[in-house]
Amino acid sequence: MTTTPRLADVVRVLDARYPPSTAESWDRVGLVVGDPRDEVRDVLFAVDPVQDVVDEALDLGVDLLVAHHPLLLSPVSSVAGTSPKGAIVTALLRGGCALYVAHTNADAAERGVADALADALGLVDRRPLVPAGDGPSGAPVGLGRVGRTKEPLTLRAFADRVAAALPATEQGIRVAGDLDATVRTVAVLGGSGDSLIDAVRAAGADVYVTSDLKHHAVSEAREQALFDASARGDATSGATPFLVDTAHFASEWPWLSYAARDLVHDLEGIGTTVGTRVSTRRTDPWTSRVASPGLENSTGTTEGHHP
Repeated sequence: MTTTPRLADVVRVLDARYPPSTAESWDRVGLVVGDPRDEVRDVLFAVDPVQDVVDEALDLGVDLLVAHHPLLLSPVSSVAGTSPKGAIVTALLRGGCALYVAHTNADAAERGVADALADALGLVDRRPLVPAGDGPSGAPVGLGRVGRTKEPLTLRAFADRVAAALPATEQGIRVAGDLDATVRTVAVLGGSGDSLIDAVRAAGADVYVTSDLKHHAVSEAREQALFDASARGDATSGATPFLVDTAHFASEWPWLSYAARDLVHDLEGIGTTVGTRVSTRRTDPWTSRVASPGLENSTGTTEGHHP
């Protein structure tokens, strides 16, 4: 017979799967709002703890919102309802909904953000891009993943796969590289990943899928790739790694269903159960895109699915 867990039980299970000690030193993870003594019957998972998602949680009547991005990453001196973040805290408290954050600790975890993204893109034979030891099952964990597609693809076809696998956003999918080139080895990192381009190059990846790539990082990476290809005597089509840039929200969204299923599994292990939902609100902040004339379908990529 299963029972209803307390918030303290749910936090303990989440902390075990996404250890706060594995979060980056600058990060702010764990329980943000809520009384550990309260019961938790239903949980909503979302990428961003923005007002729209909080409204969804309160409309659904859930007891806990598990978010990927921190609400209070930057220090604050007040959570009064006179600021956006204060209004969110106030709404959660009034609505009896707790808030828990799993951010960089979920990025690196087994079945975390990186694994979910790699699975969405059909990658096999994976390993961490930046290893950080072993997870609970003994599998290597760490930031990002490097794997391979089951069959070689053109960069164009691979970009189509990325677009189809992730939620549709106004940005869509941006690509840097020869669309007719063949790719097989893929590096992925959900969220902002331009700081790991050197690690991607060292891993020998043909293409790197991440988000928030900046102009200078992309320009320098492509110049380095072209220089290296020339030094090897290769054609420019062999100038890897190619880059595939997605919306930040989209690259992290696949993890939500993993986290929901794993929470149910882990709570059943201690004789308790909860209902889970994945947020249907698209929290990518960009709302519109105006394509340059003649470039509307330059890659032929398709839109992804809606969350």
